[in-house]
Amino acid sequence: MGDVVNLNRFRKTRERAERAKEADANRVRFGRTKAEKLRDRQEAERGTQALDGKKLDDPA
Repeated sequence: MGDVVNLNRFRKTRERAERAKEADANRVRFGRTKAEKLRDRQEAERGTQALDGKKLDDPA
């Protein structure tokens, strides 16, 4: 006869691992400093201004 297996323990272990994986992804996604966010925002604004400055006006 085999050993008794507690399925709740395996389920809870699996769920903990999934939550830990999601937490790691969120740390990467949202774990930026204020300076990093500001730098990214400024780079995006510079890119937008550069494209807007190169637009051709419609002669119509």
